Amino acid sequence: MANTIRLTAAQAMIRYIMVQKNPRGEAFIAGAWAIFGHGNVAGIGEALHGVKDQFTTYRGHNEQTMAHAAIAYAKQLRRSRAMLVTSSIGPGATNMVTAAALAHANRLPVLLVPGDVFASRAPDPVLQQIEDFSDGTITANDAFKPVSRYFDRITRPEQLMNALPRAFRTMTDPADCGPVTLAMCQDVQAEAFDYPLSFFEPKVWNQRRQRPDLDELAEVVAALKAAKKPVIVAGGGVHYSKATAALKAFAERHAIPVVETQAGKSALPWDHALNLGPIGVTGGEPANGICEAADLVLGIGTRFQDFTTGSWGLFQNPARRVFSLNVTAYDATKHRATPVVADARVALEEISAALGAHKAPALSADVKASWFAKVDPLTAPPADQNQRPTDMQVVGAVQRASHAQTVVMSAAGTMPGELHKLWKADQPGSYHMEYGFSCMGYEIAGAIGIKMAEPERDVICFTGDGTYMMANSEMATAAMMGISFTVVVTDNRGYGCINRLQMGTGGAEFNNLLVHSVQARPSFIDFAAHAAAMGAQSVKVASIAELEAALAKRASVQGPYVIVIDTDPYPSTPFGGTWWEVAVPEVSSRPQVVQKRIIYENALKERQENER
Repeated sequence: MANTIRLTAAQAMIRYIMVQKNPRGEAFIAGAWAIFGHGNVAGIGEALHGVKDQFTTYRGHNEQTMAHAAIAYAKQLRRSRAMLVTSSIGPGATNMVTAAALAHANRLPVLLVPGDVFASRAPDPVLQQIEDFSDGTITANDAFKPVSRYFDRITRPEQLMNALPRAFRTMTDPADCGPVTLAMCQDVQAEAFDYPLSFFEPKVWNQRRQRPDLDELAEVVAALKAAKKPVIVAGGGVHYSKATAALKAFAERHAIPVVETQAGKSALPWDHALNLGPIGVTGGEPANGICEAADLVLGIGTRFQDFTTGSWGLFQNPARRVFSLNVTAYDATKHRATPVVADARVALEEISAALGAHKAPALSADVKASWFAKVDPLTAPPADQNQRPTDMQVVGAVQRASHAQTVVMSAAGTMPGELHKLWKADQPGSYHMEYGFSCMGYEIAGAIGIKMAEPERDVICFTGDGTYMMANSEMATAAMMGISFTVVVTDNRGYGCINRLQMGTGGAEFNNLLVHSVQARPSFIDFAAHAAAMGAQSVKVASIAELEAALAKRASVQGPYVIVIDTDPYPSTPFGGTWWEVAVPEVSSRPQVVQKRIIYENALKERQENER
């Protein structure tokens, strides 16, 4: 028929994907990451090969981490573009479930296309099939359902004509944005169908900017006018809405101080007078001090995660009101917050217009100066270069080596806390932290995604030895592809962050640092040699001075550049922070645990009193 084209389902999927555009006219799906197996190589593999000159397919070494690279790409581009990730059925698919959870927690778009069983069921059970003894429709891919914003199983070729528009609607909708999983039965991938040519006409997916409800707008405006101690909590939604300029203008016009979550950090320059810095468990004294006393808290694009709110023990003013400006109603109503369901940029502009010339009372003192007087010495070079450095000193060395094009990134362990407190982000997008899921193993793959998103940026990845050991295989991918970024591996010989938490809750040091785990012989890992074996340029440095010298060479390195430095696992920034609820055992033979339990119970009582 003249108005149709005969394609396999896999070919049709890729053809459709290639003509879906963002408002700038770019392909929304920028390429595919693939590890082929028997569940996708014959169908999707052949379809991708057929368009390899127009639509790039990248090869990863692990399904989870190649998905992390795709997710980091979308995060760095503020959700304006995304990538496809495909795997075989079975373990290849379930490896991606962790990445789907990461994307779900962070509200980030990624199109996951795992292979699935035969729709015909004729050869059941196929290799790697998970059988449910009471439900014949269950496969391994059902594990994606709770961590996908949209899930579909393609059992007939023509189902793509419904599923694909729904997938793109989800990935491009600010309120519903998140991972999409299309599980494609492997026989269906290869089946042909006469698709209408109109299905493949290019389409532009515009970002919807929802205006606030007039009643909600009026309520927040009235509350801001009445507030004596208001504060804005800037979350990741400020970046995704591209509202950083609007936030700056709003804060300046109305003299309202701003504090930043992990996802919101860099929304304002670190030295802006109204940026009081990081909030919460990994926050600083200026932000947490003003939040404790605030009578109005306006969250913008934040989920109010427990690390942000100090497990909801941070906001202590009994007269406080919490407003949540969020494009997602689910997030806007958490913990009895008064919702303002709207796009961040549009809402800030309309709230500002309604406020007119109103300004909040001026801050009483320059609390930032006293904060930096405390923490800046922690990041200074040590007097004794032979002493094992702290993580804070490593942060300081990288900070001194950074410039306007630097993006610093991390995800889990010690560095997220230290960077949130100490890193001085000077422009939006210069701080990339995955702390919605805090997934160990995101770092190296994430650095690849950032560099692919913004090739001109100087990407510096912080990772500990524990995280490096969990997921380092994409270092070989970066070397193979010639993707240049710097990895600073801080080797504290174990899980130093959790070891400190263990000690902080009264526990004995156990099974976190390598020295406290079962060993037949002492563990020694030469990370520099390991990275070099995968194709990276690498160096082991013995001091902060040597680290700074190594960092100075990074611009001349092609491909991944790994700098390894031993660090002390015990010190952390002693200033700032707030309570975080970590349950301490009620019964223990150890007096340290008994004492910490008493402190824990007192903190619970204090929070309950604050909530009344």
